[in-house]
Amino acid sequence: MTFHVNITPNGRLSLPAELRKRLGLANGGALLIEETDNGLILRTVAQSVAHAQALARRYTADKPETSVDAFLANRRSESGE
Repeated sequence: MTFHVNITPNGRLSLPAELRKRLGLANGGALLIEETDNGLILRTVAQSVAHAQALARRYTADKPETSVDAFLANRRSESGE
């Protein structure tokens, strides 16, 4: 779905009420903007977290040595703790 929004001279933009409601931003909230070669991507914070988790899973799937616990254990052994 495509929405047309205008940006004011001071940089403000308004998202349509329908979109804000669907994204859980009816009472305001934060969006993160990612600039890509193809344009801008706007995501809610929750969407950004889910996106980052999906990227992490893609690079760490089936690799137990990449877990946080494995990383911390490795750091402890390297530091002599």
